[in-house]
Amino acid sequence: MKVLVIGGGGREHAICWKLQQSSHVKEIFCAPGNAGIAEIATCISIAPTDIERLVELAIVQNIDLTVVGMDDALARGIVDAFKAKGLRIFGPTQEAAKLEWSKYFAKEFMLRYNIPTASYACFDERNYALAYAKSKEPPIVVKADGLALGKGVTVAKSYEEAKIAIHDLFDGKFGKSGEKVLIEDFMRGQEVSIFAICDGENAALLVPAQDYKKLNDGDLGPNTGGMGAYAPVPIIKPNLLKKIREKVVEPTLLGMKKEGHPYEGILYCGLMIDEGEEPYVVEFNSRLGDPEAQVVLPLLDEDFFEICWSVTEGDLGKYKEGLHRLDGAALCVVVASHGYPQNYKKGIPIDFTRLNEPVEIVSGKNPQKLESILRAKGIIFHAGTARDDSGRLVSNGGRVLGVTGLADNLLDAQVLAYKLCERIDFEGKYFRKDIGDKGMI
Repeated sequence: MKVLVIGGGGREHAICWKLQQSSHVKEIFCAPGNAGIAEIATCISIAPTDIERLVELAIVQNIDLTVVGMDDALARGIVDAFKAKGLRIFGPTQEAAKLEWSKYFAKEFMLRYNIPTASYACFDERNYALAYAKSKEPPIVVKADGLALGKGVTVAKSYEEAKIAIHDLFDGKFGKSGEKVLIEDFMRGQEVSIFAICDGENAALLVPAQDYKKLNDGDLGPNTGGMGAYAPVPIIKPNLLKKIREKVVEPTLLGMKKEGHPYEGILYCGLMIDEGEEPYVVEFNSRLGDPEAQVVLPLLDEDFFEICWSVTEGDLGKYKEGLHRLDGAALCVVVASHGYPQNYKKGIPIDFTRLNEPVEIVSGKNPQKLESILRAKGIIFHAGTARDDSGRLVSNGGRVLGVTGLADNLLDAQVLAYKLCERIDFEGKYFRKDIGDKGMI
């Protein structure tokens, strides 16, 4: 069959990489894609939000299934538009995806269905928001209501920090996404990412992951779209996962169905796990996370195409016993351009020459020499890359690459990923040095 993937980042590269492994998939298209995706799919230069042209593309190319990676496309109703033309598509409708594109809606929804989350207030006037922030004991969390590429959240450790964040949002730093501002109580604990594949009634959970949102080591610096991730997460034991399903996933599916918008696609539950091992929702997303996709999909020991197809058939119940996953661990380090997430250069040449050197893992119980495992298994995921006029691979974004290590244990996966990061050469490359440390404490 022919598959179309919507998006052009590391998440979409991981999706294409996983779909390519299916015996059902004959050809993959990706809009707009990137230089890495172009090695396994036909990239079409159409923006994920140009829904009319994407519908035309799916019709002209006789696409059998479309998989949506981008939040913007879902928020603008791509699923509704495709279904209106009788096209098969994997993802939630515009109203179902509102769980992500309106944090205010998500908070009200959680209150209605008794889903645990932090207390909050929502404001559409600056002075009221400032007065409320001043009345709260810091730290507090200031959020843009709408989509902001993962950067519209500030954990303010003082009123002064909260004031700056509130002014930024109302001054239009994130456009219309900041027209409403949420102020939440700060939650303590460990943040984890739980991905539920849903068909409106049933849910199948992928391996839990933990991502790193801050730019710098030690979770310091500004928020980013994500600087790395690892899976599985040691604190998520079977009993806790059962609790997450019962307290978060199932009430969300039931509530969306009750409100007339059955949730189909991937529900991303960003959770805080407190000291009592109780889960609280930090946020919902309506698609795979990035960079979490680069660790959860490589560990999935199932045909991803078949899973997506089952969702569109309303037949996910066949996976009620659970999704099989590979043993071991996966860890992804994001290699970014200097200046990200603010100002950074594009068009910087990227050199992979040194990746062909043998990699030796010496941290684990069984040291092993791997002959370019990355190139053989395709686990460098391109996020912001392109080809220049002479065909050279160059940077084309702030987050350039996601380097994933797969190994028998998390420590070996970490060592492998970092050895590979060191062998990627481009001017001004930057990556955190502590991805995965939380999983080994």
